[in-house]
Amino acid sequence: MDRVLKVLVIDDSAYVRKVVREILSRSPFLEVVGTARDGREALDLVERLDPDVVTCDLIMPELDGVGFVREQMQRRPVPIIIMSVAKETAEAALTALDAGAIDFVQKPTALASEKIFEVSSELIEKVKAAGHISLNRIPISPAPETRSTVEPVAKVAGSHSVDLVVLGISTGGPQALKRLIPQLPEDFPVPVVMVMHMPVGYTEMYAAKLNEQSRLEVREAAEGDEIKPGRVFLAPAGRHTSLIRRTNGKIVTHLDARPFGTLHKPSVDVLFQSAAEVYGKRVLGIVMTGMGSDGKQGAAWIKSQGGLIFTEAESSCVVYGMPSVVVEAGLSDKSVALEDMAHAIREVV
Repeated sequence: MDRVLKVLVIDDSAYVRKVVREILSRSPFLEVVGTARDGREALDLVERLDPDVVTCDLIMPELDGVGFVREQMQRRPVPIIIMSVAKETAEAALTALDAGAIDFVQKPTALASEKIFEVSSELIEKVKAAGHISLNRIPISPAPETRSTVEPVAKVAGSHSVDLVVLGISTGGPQALKRLIPQLPEDFPVPVVMVMHMPVGYTEMYAAKLNEQSRLEVREAAEGDEIKPGRVFLAPAGRHTSLIRRTNGKIVTHLDARPFGTLHKPSVDVLFQSAAEVYGKRVLGIVMTGMGSDGKQGAAWIKSQGGLIFTEAESSCVVYGMPSVVVEAGLSDKSVALEDMAHAIREVV
């Protein structure tokens, strides 16, 4: 049986603290051991109460959410989940993730409203997952000026021919991609299309920040973007991204709300299936850190066409969920740690 996880809730709104406590108390495996009004109070409570997980607002007096994450991760790493409203705090939320927060939940409103209950299931799921994370796997993103040196890679004899890389990632993804994508060289010969589970309002800004650190052009995908080498596309939150071949032979992105029945939008499965249908065996699919099983069906589609599937190794995953189901299904050709993933990609591309 799972142990009961101790949770500390930080929010400057007394109403939100009360509601979050009520939400988390619905799970028999979660116990709210304390609440704090701001980051300064929370630092003392973490030391005194030793929580397994912390939920944290961003806009607070005394010490805000970003300041708390930075200070706490220096003192003693603890899994921190950001709770914020995307429109007002998107940049701060991404900065908090860079500083070591592991995930975030988007508040439906900044007002003291019962709408906060709408995220109950998501919040409980993410807090429970956070309590079982190995903190030494949380990759703190390097600053833009500390780009990794890209060493030449010798072409592997008899290597697989790849014309496209598709990638699916979730919890731990913002930090992991800032480690991975800047390691791809300027002359990387194939396009990359990625799905990362993020709330609406974050993907455009995240893609722009990743572009600043990368040698390749990184952008949020838009309808009709041509897929060609030198470009890295991030699927926009709230819509599925798939690939289609036009009558003139060009391959472009297509954004759609359908299919409606997926757990995530965008879905890794939807992207991977379309890649397999358009590119056949000339696809490398990569499934990285994250909760759940999104990517398993898509990986099966790629494998059925003769393509390759790499999975992130458990040793570097913040959450070894999505890769594990692909491995257990016998669909992974290679398990690769985050620090070796760029090299592994370049070997086959």
